[in-house]
Amino acid sequence: MDRKAGNSPNWLQQYFPGCLLPPLEERWFRQAQQRLDSLTKPQGSLGRLEDLASRLYAIRQGQMPLLVSPALMLTVAADHGVAVRRVSPFPQAVTRQMVQNFLQGGAAVNALCACAGMDLRVVDAGCIGGPFPPHAMLRDCRLAEGTDDLSQGPAMSPEMCLKAVHKGMELAREAARQGYSCLAVGEMGIGNTTSATALYCALLGLSPEDVTGPGAGAQPEMVRHKIGVIRQALTLHSTAITGKDPLGILAALGGLEIAVICGILLGAGMERLPVLVDGFICGAAWAVGLHLAPTLADYTILSHTSAEPGHAAVMECLAQGKQAPLLQLGLRLGEGTGAVLAWQLLRAAAAIFNDMATLETAGVSARPGDRMDV
Repeated sequence: MDRKAGNSPNWLQQYFPGCLLPPLEERWFRQAQQRLDSLTKPQGSLGRLEDLASRLYAIRQGQMPLLVSPALMLTVAADHGVAVRRVSPFPQAVTRQMVQNFLQGGAAVNALCACAGMDLRVVDAGCIGGPFPPHAMLRDCRLAEGTDDLSQGPAMSPEMCLKAVHKGMELAREAARQGYSCLAVGEMGIGNTTSATALYCALLGLSPEDVTGPGAGAQPEMVRHKIGVIRQALTLHSTAITGKDPLGILAALGGLEIAVICGILLGAGMERLPVLVDGFICGAAWAVGLHLAPTLADYTILSHTSAEPGHAAVMECLAQGKQAPLLQLGLRLGEGTGAVLAWQLLRAAAAIFNDMATLETAGVSARPGDRMDV
């Protein structure tokens, strides 16, 4: 990954020749707005549901009805070498234990997916302890026994990073072939808030003090230590950071699950599937994806603002006012829990667009351009 940023801004084409992520066409938004304005309601009265419906219509290029079901949650897990620096109050073994909990149906994301009617797959991108036994819910995409310690050297090789993103793209393609109409991403990995924070700082020029939080529940002293570890990593990888190569930065500071999630996001966009981005960790994968292809923003929906300090400011910086996370619930669990909850809003947006009567068909005495008081 020694390409210079000045050679070409099209990082997606450099790394993935032939992979296209075109911007959504304005004409689809205009057509969607015309339909929304013709429905039996005051114009704009359903707020962000109307914005979501317009986006879904544009992603589907005008195909009706709007579909966001069936939907698939991909919760991606991997271990992080930086965990040896004691940046988390939980031992590294918890990553594997939680994957086993997912497979047994006992985690929050299991309960919420079952409640919502969303399918769940657990992706092993690189958990320590070897492959898991085969399981109907498990996808084996493991590339290594976790990453190396990002504060002592690159987290992964450039080749491994590229393979991880490719694996994520293939997961999205496979989901599309299986008939899914919407994807969501979540994660699990002890130490991954350290990796995600380092990525935000490297990609956006932020200070670790402004972004670093407690993650899985670190006390203030551990948070201060975590800031020092991140600052050490940023100094060590300053050459990669100044090179502005998104995948070079991801290889230096990222996690295998973050790289796979980045690939899922890109692959979903290429398949014209809306994809829900969970909280702090998945947001870092989204940040890398945006630096590879800014048009990724058209196909992704930010599910919620994490309670992790700095997440709101980071999301505002990345979204540039064009979209805000849908939910503000104080969530900081990860796993994809916020994305499952936000999917209910996508279902609602599709329902109003598909199922509401128009003023004409309902015989309501108002023209689409008229004000309709309630």
